[in-house]
Amino acid sequence: MNEVSEEGKMKREVSLLDAVSLVVGTMIGSGIFIVSADITRHVGSAGWLIGIWVITGIMTLIAAISYGELGAMFPKAGGQYIFLKEAYNDFIGFLYGWSFFTVIQTGSIAAVGVAFSKFTSYVIPQINEDLILIALGPLQISSAQLLSLAIIILLTYINTRGVKEGKWIQTSLTIIKILCLLGIIIFGFWALKPEVWANNWQNPWPMQKMNIDGSFESYTMVAALGAVAAAMAGSIFSSDSWHCATSIAGEIKNPQRNVGLSLFIGALTVITIYVIINIVYLGVLPLNEIAFAKNDRVGVAAADIIFGSIGTLIIAIMIMISCFGCVNGLILAGPRVYYTMAQDGLFFEKVAHLNKNGVPAFGLWIQCLVASALCLSGRYSDLLDMVSFVVVLFYILNIIGIYRLRITQPNTPRPYKAFGYPVLPAIYVLLASTFCILLIFYKPNYTFSGLMIVLTGVPIYLLWKRK
Repeated sequence: MNEVSEEGKMKREVSLLDAVSLVVGTMIGSGIFIVSADITRHVGSAGWLIGIWVITGIMTLIAAISYGELGAMFPKAGGQYIFLKEAYNDFIGFLYGWSFFTVIQTGSIAAVGVAFSKFTSYVIPQINEDLILIALGPLQISSAQLLSLAIIILLTYINTRGVKEGKWIQTSLTIIKILCLLGIIIFGFWALKPEVWANNWQNPWPMQKMNIDGSFESYTMVAALGAVAAAMAGSIFSSDSWHCATSIAGEIKNPQRNVGLSLFIGALTVITIYVIINIVYLGVLPLNEIAFAKNDRVGVAAADIIFGSIGTLIIAIMIMISCFGCVNGLILAGPRVYYTMAQDGLFFEKVAHLNKNGVPAFGLWIQCLVASALCLSGRYSDLLDMVSFVVVLFYILNIIGIYRLRITQPNTPRPYKAFGYPVLPAIYVLLASTFCILLIFYKPNYTFSGLMIVLTGVPIYLLWKRK
C-alpha cells in the first residue's frame, strides 16, 4: 500500500439512521415511476408485473443480508472493491472499481440528474430538452442539461464540505421522499377503482407480450424466460445501489453492526414500497395504460387519476425530490471506493488524500467531471444498459466470495454471519446467474458491450501496477 499524507481523517459520523437513509435514498430515484411500463409490455399480466418486483425484491434482500457479513469483516471505505480484492485479488477488485468510476456510478449520477431535469419541466416549462441554449458544433446543450450539470456540481461541492453536510441532506430528503410515497399509497388506495382492479386481475397469470393495439403474443417456454429476464432489467436497475452503505463503512458508527443492518432495513423498506406502489398502479390504471403510458411515465398517469388535474404537478415535485436525494447519495458514496483504490496504488494518487473535512475531495470532483461528460453526451442510458449485466456479475462474484473467504480467511472476525448461509447465498447465485445467462441470449449487444467496457480496465490496471 502506498504511503499517503492526509490533511484530515475520515470521521465516524454516520449513524444507523443516516446509513439506512443513504440506502433508501439511493435506491429510490425515478425508476419506480417509469419501468413498470416496460415490465408490463414484456409480461402482459398483473400477476407477473407484481411477480417481477417480488422476485427482484427477494434477490435484493438475499444479497443485502449476505453482504452484511462482508461489511462486518471489512468495515472500512471501499465497499465492493474491498470485498472483491480480499476474496480474489486486486485485479478483480480493480475491474469493478474501474467500471464503477467510468460508467456504473457516474452514469447513474448522470441518468438521475437528467431525470430530475425532465420532471422539472412540468413545473418550469423553460427547463426543456428541446430548448438549446449552447450550440458548439455537434455539441448542443439544452436548458435541461444545464440544470442537470448545476445539480451535480452543487451536490459535489456540498459533499466536499464533509460527510456531516452530505448525510444531513440525505437523511432529510429520504424522510420527505418516504412520506411522499406513503401519501401516494394512501390516496391511491382511496382512489382505487374496483372495476379497473377486477379487470386487471381477471386473468392474472398468462405470460405474454403486450402490443400497443391491445393484442397479445404468446411465448414459448424459453422465450418466456427471456421475457422475464428482459423485464427484470428495469426492476433490478430501480433496486440497485442497495449496497452503497458498504462504500462509506469507514464513516459509519459501529460498522460491524450497522452496515449489515442498514442494508437489510433499507432494502426491505424500498422493496415493500415498490410492490405496494405497483399494486396502486393496478388499482387505478387499466393494464394497457400502464404498459403504454406517455413516455413510460406510469407515475404521472397514476397521479392524474389519484389527485386529479393537479396530479402531474404533485408527482413531478415528488420525483424531483426523489431524484435530488438519489443523486446526493450516489455522489456521497462513490469517491470512497476511488479513495481506497488510490491507497492501494490503483488509482490517481491525489484521490488517496482527504481534505481538512475528512472527505476525498479530489475523488468527488473527478467523479463530477465524468458524470457531467456523460450527462452532456446523451449516451449515459445506453452505457447503463450495457453494464447492467456486468453489475449483476459483480454481485455474483461477491456472494461467491463469501464462500471463498470462509475457506481462505477462516480466522478473520465475523461479527455478523450471512443469514441462511450456505443456502440463501446459493439461491441468489442461481437466480442471478440465470438472469445473466438469459440476457446473453436475449440482449447480446448489451451484455458483450458491457463486458468490453469492463475489459478496457485491463491495460489501465497493468499501467498502474507497473508504476
